[in-house]
Amino acid sequence: MNELSVPAANWIENAATLFGLGRIGFAPGTLGSLVALPIAWLVMRFGGVFGLLGLCAATSILALWASDRYARSRETHDPSECIIDEVAGQFLACALSPLSITGFAAAFVLFRLFDISKLWPISAVERIQGGAGIVGDDLIAGLMAGAVTAIFATAGFL
Repeated sequence: MNELSVPAANWIENAATLFGLGRIGFAPGTLGSLVALPIAWLVMRFGGVFGLLGLCAATSILALWASDRYARSRETHDPSECIIDEVAGQFLACALSPLSITGFAAAFVLFRLFDISKLWPISAVERIQGGAGIVGDDLIAGLMAGAVTAIFATAGFL
């Protein structure tokens, strides 16, 4: 295991695992997505789409750094307990969705389906080493989920 200073390791670990929520044994990625939903709702409600996109960008930058450092310290490619990447991806999916219960529910379900299934191009991005692969696959899944949700909303299905 690569050694980090204790304060730095704690900060990186807390950011990457959302203060340990990622260590809950069952479906940590889904938990990360669920945590993102009420935050996304509030930010979109009061800050609009651009506010949520800004939060997504900031979360993505933090996630790139923290997940890369955390994965290297654990000597693994994409540790399951690292769930800040799911938050960033869910924020993106929600930013492209209508601010409604059905819009956010569709964004959540589609994001989880795309993230879990690892369809192309998600699977290709996931193979990139380090934080770019860890976060990139979730951002692509979020983009795909948000696009499908937006199409459904435009067609009148949501």
